[in-house]
Amino acid sequence: MMDPFQAHCEMEVTLAVISGKWKADIVQILSDGTPRRYGFFQKILPEVTPKILTNQLRELENAGILTRAIYPEVPVRVEYQLTEAGTGLLPILEALEIWAQSYTKKIR
Repeated sequence: MMDPFQAHCEMEVTLAVISGKWKADIVQILSDGTPRRYGFFQKILPEVTPKILTNQLRELENAGILTRAIYPEVPVRVEYQLTEAGTGLLPILEALEIWAQSYTKKIR
C-alpha cells in the first residue's frame, strides 16, 4: 500500500487505503459490527488465497481500518473488527457501489 503521507491529494489517500481486490469485501463483511475470525473470511471469500487474504487483512490493520484481537487460547483465537476509521469508510463504499451499478447499466 502507498504511504498516505506521500499522496498528492486526499482522494489518493482514500484510494490507496481501499485499493486491493478484497479490501472492500473485507470491510463490508465487518460492517455489521460483529468481530469475525479468519476462517469466516475464507468461507465467505473462497476465491481468495490464504496469502492474499492475510496480506489484505494486515494492510487494513496497518492503515487503522480494522483491529486484530488475539486471544491466548488453544488454539489461538484471532478476531477482526472495524475501527472508527473503518466504519467511516462504509458510506464511501456504498457510494462507490451505487455509482458502479449506474455506470455498468450505461456501458452495457
